[in-house]
Amino acid sequence: MKSVAFHNLGCKVNSYELDVMQQMMAEKGYEIVPFSQKADIYIVNTCTVTNIADRKSRQMLHRAKQLNPDGVVVAVGCYVQTDTEGARKDESIDLCIGNNKKKDILPILEEYLRQREENRADKTLEDTTVIDINHTDEYEEMCLKQTSEHTRAYIKIQDGCNQFCSYCAIPLARGRVRSRRPESILEEIRGLVASGYREVVLTGIHISSYGLDFEGERVYRGESRLMDLVEQIHEVPGLDRIRLGSLEPRIVTMENVKRMAALPKLCPHFHLSLQSGCDATLERMNRHYTTAEFMEGVEALRSVFDSPAITTDVIVGFPGETEEEFAETKAFLERVHFFEMHIFKYSKRSNTRAAIMPNQVRDEIKTLRSNELLAMEQAHSQEFRKKYLGRTAGVLLEEEKTIAGRNYWLGHTGDYVKFAVEAGEGYASNQFVQLTGKKFLTEEIILGEEAIVF
Repeated sequence: MKSVAFHNLGCKVNSYELDVMQQMMAEKGYEIVPFSQKADIYIVNTCTVTNIADRKSRQMLHRAKQLNPDGVVVAVGCYVQTDTEGARKDESIDLCIGNNKKKDILPILEEYLRQREENRADKTLEDTTVIDINHTDEYEEMCLKQTSEHTRAYIKIQDGCNQFCSYCAIPLARGRVRSRRPESILEEIRGLVASGYREVVLTGIHISSYGLDFEGERVYRGESRLMDLVEQIHEVPGLDRIRLGSLEPRIVTMENVKRMAALPKLCPHFHLSLQSGCDATLERMNRHYTTAEFMEGVEALRSVFDSPAITTDVIVGFPGETEEEFAETKAFLERVHFFEMHIFKYSKRSNTRAAIMPNQVRDEIKTLRSNELLAMEQAHSQEFRKKYLGRTAGVLLEEEKTIAGRNYWLGHTGDYVKFAVEAGEGYASNQFVQLTGKKFLTEEIILGEEAIVF
């Protein structure tokens, strides 16, 4: 029996795909071992969202070869897709497999191993392992039976992106929008629910475009195939919670928000990717909305849901971002008052328009701006969580953890606020309980009989 170790970099889509690849290898009889151990095969699911992600991907591939120089090191995914030539020249990498080929990892790997045992190398194998991702309309069908998490399953519903934001190389790595058929998604979710999962998170590269390849621009005229899908998933017996991944602000219309609110299983936790609170910066980013349109979506959510958790992403130091533009962004973020913000300092990405834009912002300015927004984020996030002090909420328990020598169960509310309760009889993983917030601290973990954690 050959041993195989996996390492994942990047997004939830990558995590989903790695779980499926690991599942396929285990079913075929391979022994799954920790990445830190010596293994016969190392599979690194790479990321290319930034140049730093490229570097981390190469570092993990080189580490794998150091762990076992005689082992087979397989580079999979986005880094391979965007720099195929560079990956194939890397002496630490034995086999490259691009996107839309992860489902074929077993036959590709076994053919490579067969050639290696026969001491031959058929270069035609390379022609089948990395395709031209930008000229395929095939959705890579994969099906998950179990996940690395115990209570929550991420479900991939689409791949690819047609947005072409000026800073982003993901369309080059993932290709154009390709959507998974609803019947396949529903079958996977029914199987996971039968295995005990109570919550699913719909994920993809750009899930707001779900169905775009089915019916053209319909998704951007106020009608949403995504909402059609969510309504079907809501009917799956035994499923308790549905979460949505990152949403395009333009599909958060009042009509769609009302459809969301009619679904009790849908968690009131919405990630609307902003990137900048300044219209001039958004235009240079090639984002397809204005701050006014974004705010319309926020106001629609807050008019229909009772205190929904709204989160976002923000990039600071985008090329040409002046002090005045940054001030506009700060003012807009204050106005929206997000539950959580993920703050990123802009970094150049090869093969993107932003990389060659004039007026690149100095690193020290990016750091100062990032620190300002991180301080704002912490204050807003604490304010949102404090609403649970003295209030009772439904919490799905997920894992038991020892903190300061005492055992606690950790879990999340529907709006993704984390609670901790001291372990005792009657508590178990995958169980819904009613907890009341008793303490709130600024440390990472809050201790107490029933206490919010963040």
